[in-house]
Amino acid sequence: MAAMTPTTRYTDGAPGSPGSQDAQGARGAGTGAPARSPARRRPRRGIWRGAVLALAGAYFVLPLVASFVFTVHVPGQGVTFEAYTELLAAEGFTESLLLSLGLAAATIALSLLLAVPALVAVRIGSPRLRPVVEVMCMLPLVVPPIALVTGITTVLRWGPEHLSRTPLYQTFIAVQNEKFPVVLVLAYTVLALPFVYRSLDAGLRAVDVPTLAEAARSCGASWPYVVLRVLLPNLRASLAGAAFLTLALVLGEFTIASLLGFRPFAVWIVSISGAQARMSVAVSILSLLITWLLLIALSRAGTTPSTAAAAPATTSRKEH
Repeated sequence: MAAMTPTTRYTDGAPGSPGSQDAQGARGAGTGAPARSPARRRPRRGIWRGAVLALAGAYFVLPLVASFVFTVHVPGQGVTFEAYTELLAAEGFTESLLLSLGLAAATIALSLLLAVPALVAVRIGSPRLRPVVEVMCMLPLVVPPIALVTGITTVLRWGPEHLSRTPLYQTFIAVQNEKFPVVLVLAYTVLALPFVYRSLDAGLRAVDVPTLAEAARSCGASWPYVVLRVLLPNLRASLAGAAFLTLALVLGEFTIASLLGFRPFAVWIVSISGAQARMSVAVSILSLLITWLLLIALSRAGTTPSTAAAAPATTSRKEH
């Protein structure tokens, strides 16, 4: 009979087994390649990430710190906060800020009111029209603001001259009201369409809109209910992103408002920059802080789950 050769069974991780650390070290020593430990790579990556974040933070923070020092340090007088104390009492500060915030709120509402139904309808009923809608929404990126404001000015001059005996004459006068210029809302809505479209399109791509709509419709829900209670809660982050970008656009827009003769917050800052340099820089810093606070509030609104969406889930769990 042939001699029986005993076989050795190895358990995973046991000394001497092929998968043990000793065997792996022996293999590395045999091939001459140094064994790389994952624990050594992590500190190096952490150092590089920290260095990049530190450089980015210095790039953004240092100009702000220099601007703040310029507003509070007066040569020969030392540190003073007169630029900030006189700011609230400055002529036109409150009116221009409230006007810009009102224009931003109206622009956000109008742009979402136009974009959300159109994109949802294209996504559900006519996917072939998506390139056409995309091109139309992206056109404001091609047209310069100076060309846009030239066209708006031509229309505003043409209307009262040729429509003076029609009811539309009062409409042309009303949209140019200095207390709340609706023409700026219309112009800002056109400028914000590319950003609103990109944000909403990304959200709609991440959600199976046809399936959600068909499921809701099969349960007897109407189309307004489908859009308001089924689709919009799933697009919360995209809506917040669109509002985020529109708010930043309106608060910083200067060209159209200045050429049309209106005075929102950005125009007011430039108007006082020549006579009161420190106050204008202080206003700029304050506007940045206000914008950041509003954007943080919008971002938190986009990530916090709504009670309307959480209520049905709680009810369904109780029923099961």
